[in-house]
Amino acid sequence: MAVEKDRKLQEQSSSLSRFYRIILGWDYFRLLKNAKKREGKDNEKDGAPPGVKQVKNTYSSVEDYISTFEPLLFEEVKAQIIQKNDDDENSMTEWKNGVVVKCSESDGFHLPEATYGSSHKDTSIAQNDLLLISKEKIQEGNKLPTTFAFAFVEHRQIREMGGSDLSSSNYGYMIILRLRMYLAGEVMYLNGDKLESRPRLLSMHSLISEVGKSIYILKICSLSTISREYIAIRSVGSLPFKNLILEAAEKNQNSENQAWKISKHLMDYIKSNLNESQQQAITVGLSRQSFVLVQGPPGTGKTQTILGILSAILHAIPTRIDLKGKSRVTKCWSELPFEEKYNQWEQASPWLNGVNPRDEIMPIDGDDGFFPTTGNELKPEVVNSTRKYRVRVLVCAPSNSALDEIVLRVLNSGIRDEDNHAYSPKIVRIGLKAHHSIQAVSMDHLVEQKMNQVAAGTDSDSIRAAILHEAVIVFSTLSFSGSAIFSKLNYKFDVVIIDEAAQAVEPATLVPLSNGCKQVFLVGDPVQLPATVISTVANKFGYGMSLFQRFQKAGYPVLMLKEQYRMHPQIRSFPSREFYNNELEDGPDISTQTERAWHAFRCFGPFCFFDIHEGKESQPSGSGSRINIDEVEFIMYMYLKLVARYPVLKSSSRLAIVSPYNYQVKLFKDRFKEIFKEESNKVVDIITVDGCQGREKDVVIFSCVRASKGKSIGFVADYRRMNVAITRARSSVLVVGCASTLKNDEHWNNLVEAAEKGGSLFKVSKPYGSFFSDENLEAMKVKKEDKGEEKNAEQAEYAANAVAIDTEPMQADDHDDEHGDGDDGDVED
Repeated sequence: MAVEKDRKLQEQSSSLSRFYRIILGWDYFRLLKNAKKREGKDNEKDGAPPGVKQVKNTYSSVEDYISTFEPLLFEEVKAQIIQKNDDDENSMTEWKNGVVVKCSESDGFHLPEATYGSSHKDTSIAQNDLLLISKEKIQEGNKLPTTFAFAFVEHRQIREMGGSDLSSSNYGYMIILRLRMYLAGEVMYLNGDKLESRPRLLSMHSLISEVGKSIYILKICSLSTISREYIAIRSVGSLPFKNLILEAAEKNQNSENQAWKISKHLMDYIKSNLNESQQQAITVGLSRQSFVLVQGPPGTGKTQTILGILSAILHAIPTRIDLKGKSRVTKCWSELPFEEKYNQWEQASPWLNGVNPRDEIMPIDGDDGFFPTTGNELKPEVVNSTRKYRVRVLVCAPSNSALDEIVLRVLNSGIRDEDNHAYSPKIVRIGLKAHHSIQAVSMDHLVEQKMNQVAAGTDSDSIRAAILHEAVIVFSTLSFSGSAIFSKLNYKFDVVIIDEAAQAVEPATLVPLSNGCKQVFLVGDPVQLPATVISTVANKFGYGMSLFQRFQKAGYPVLMLKEQYRMHPQIRSFPSREFYNNELEDGPDISTQTERAWHAFRCFGPFCFFDIHEGKESQPSGSGSRINIDEVEFIMYMYLKLVARYPVLKSSSRLAIVSPYNYQVKLFKDRFKEIFKEESNKVVDIITVDGCQGREKDVVIFSCVRASKGKSIGFVADYRRMNVAITRARSSVLVVGCASTLKNDEHWNNLVEAAEKGGSLFKVSKPYGSFFSDENLEAMKVKKEDKGEEKNAEQAEYAANAVAIDTEPMQADDHDDEHGDGDDGDVED
């Protein structure tokens, strides 16, 4: 184990050195210049940088894999660097004036130490940040400097100053930065070591070599996450399931002897509480298939399935050592060679590895152990179990919010043991920004608790290691699973479960696998929101495709959860047909459970499309975002009429307004604040599409924004965003858009046609207020004899041919009418 850990650390160190050499030699201002040259050309793959190639479904070798992903990852790094300049109008005012206090060299890198004063505990610069170091402060419009270079923050320390330390500026704190710089030259090609000397780097060498020299420091971005992803790419050859990852196929199918079994009590619970497709996911997992892909469409109980998987794998035993079986392929203890005896003993007795030893409590012949399986008080307890060793599970998700959702469910619901008793397993949530609701199991909280119980002087790192060792399930974001705390573990995880796996780029998914494991569950949905990729170049070449989606495209078997428990059947109908091969089914009584009083009006029915055919989009000056004032006005009338008739909807927990564009969201928030003042965020939830995945509301109003004579509808054309937006609603989804513009896209055309066929498309003209007049609403009332007859073909045809309600036109408000077809995606979306 120690030898393997040393090898792994050496590989990581070598990969990081290469990563730093390439990035730290780049010219910041040339990156900005090249980005501006490429603006408007990102649709043309011919203009891509040298070495960039398309992501494939399968790879012939490790070299083929690395040569594909490495250039794309560096394009993403460049985009993150440039984004700093694009997003922050005041970026050039954030310079900090520091002083070089010392400098050393190691392995071709310069390692300067710099300090700057601050009136407060400045945390704006952190470990793993990328900085721009310059001889002079750079101002907008001024001549570019001749002495500048990137630097990487290896360590940051804050020291309180006092007495004679205080400068005339009355700085109360000294910020000490230990940096890494590469000044030998710029790496010209990724497939070689050719360096090109740069005058600016030579000048920087002279500057930092002189102690006491003044420098200017600007934070660019954090490299914490992407550096871990780079290590994962470079170490793919030593990852578990290397061939499976490359070929997206499992050639050696597991035999029955390799399968695991669970007790009859636990199996009975699973059969009575999980539906057929959920049970199938657990069955495949127990078959020990190396990678298990579970697709969870909206509302199909994805988290419930994960809880079932945890219950099964934590309380399963290998078939080959099932004592109740007629055949037993394992040898008696006395017949085993010493090495195998030792391995079994180590599995049954994890405390023997030197971490948290228990001298007086020892297992007997490896048959019984003292495994922590309940509570979080970190005390061992005896388990009377047929299991012969302890299974360790790592659960990951791309974001903190997605991760905390699973942690909360485990805390609230617990899992089931082999006797079908609910219990709370010992768990720990590692990483930053833990939600307050799961604070009790966060690593920082547990360390603080433990520090208060032990003698003074106890090393916090040792306590962290002990907490990790005691935990049955460890929760971490994908990125944080590559942190140093994991590399210090003396064991590997048996199982890795990755939730929202389709929302992560492939290199991010590889990060937790580098900790070692025997089985991987990828749980997600490739037709919901994709991974966030900033680089348009990398995105065009497939860098945003998840490992889940690549496997699916290559033909790897995927289990789809098919029974949905969220949406009214009329909402479920379109996404099921459009995205899920018409395989989604409704859970028991879902129609009754999602029926609401406002369904009495056709315009507030389960699925409606409002065609604002006179609406116009515009683009606020200096932004890539879009707004549509006409849609805002119409939706304001709609909202006010809804909550006036049905006050229960006047709540952010019940109703959401969703739009793909940040500026449209901002416009809605401003309008609601004008009307409801400080209460505006309580009466409605106004969010972007990317902000609403995972949420559920009774009513969702979706503002499409795009309305122009051109054919482009920008990133509204992303079918995954459409799918997410319309499947957040339980009872009603009310889509507002320009049908003639949207119909240029295949999926939107199908949605508009579905509304037409169902009699739920409404053509709307100004004045918008008259559409919701009492007289018009009365005309749109659903007749009692019509209820429940939506599936009748004759009735549907009658509804489709019904006269659309038009109101008298009114002069349009003055606003910008720009119909450019350039890049229209908000970066955050």
